[in-house]
Amino acid sequence: MNIRDLEAFLAVVETGSIVGASARLHVTQPGITRRIQNLEERLGATLLDRQSKPLKPTAAGRQAYEHGRQVLRSLGDLMAGVSPGGELRRELRIGVVPYLSETALVGPLDRLRGDYPKLSLRMVSAWSPSLVEQVAHGALDAAVVCLPDGAPVPEGLAGDELGVQRVLLVAAASLDVPNPADLAMLANYPWVMNENGCGFRAYIRNRFEAQGLHLDIAAEVQSAELRLSLVARGMGIGIVTPAAFAANPGRDDVRIIDTPAFAPQVRAWLLYRPPVGQLARPLAVFRAALVDALDLPASIVA
Repeated sequence: MNIRDLEAFLAVVETGSIVGASARLHVTQPGITRRIQNLEERLGATLLDRQSKPLKPTAAGRQAYEHGRQVLRSLGDLMAGVSPGGELRRELRIGVVPYLSETALVGPLDRLRGDYPKLSLRMVSAWSPSLVEQVAHGALDAAVVCLPDGAPVPEGLAGDELGVQRVLLVAAASLDVPNPADLAMLANYPWVMNENGCGFRAYIRNRFEAQGLHLDIAAEVQSAELRLSLVARGMGIGIVTPAAFAANPGRDDVRIIDTPAFAPQVRAWLLYRPPVGQLARPLAVFRAALVDALDLPASIVA
């Protein structure tokens, strides 16, 4: 069996198209098609449902994908095991939710580069549902996601808990939000929030609805810096991670709202699809560095 044919098939399944596989592998689209056909002829089975968009594997294709993924992972482990000094020479694809991306893309990545200089890193920022799906389908090796407190790890995946993550509620002094405030008070003001898919936004909305309160969203902004800028201009109450707040130069233009009975929080996880093989070592380094980065001094978050 030709390994390149197998790589092409996995790339099509993970990207959902010949075009996506072509871009990932830097092979022409006709070349990808030929490789898929070669693999189907070798296995004597149709592996892709060519009527579906995006392309999906057939029943035989799903089995071929699972076995093929393990074959390529084992091959990567073999190459790493016999390379000089045992250095990992492969790609590590990690997804991170936007709320943690500012933290996850600095210290932890520097530590990974230092410990594994031959490791090629590819980062993706997306909301938790999308990242979970990408890990489940093999498009990512691992992802840092936020799950509701008490929620189980998605079926078919394994994970390491990173701890409870919370956000700060902030507002401009001109908005005249009571401090401290309860939910009923906060419902009287507009909010500057992230887009749908954010675990913190869902947590806040659920808490409001449980008490029959309306959540008035004045702006939906993904960038933490832009959110804080809009909050500073009095557009509404904002939510920001302690790390992003501490690193933002505009933090002096807003004040933290104390909400003793309301602490928006989710639980962060590093999810991956077993077996991880040789990637277990760099993932452990990344996890440890991320936990360190998220463990901020009390003086910053108080």
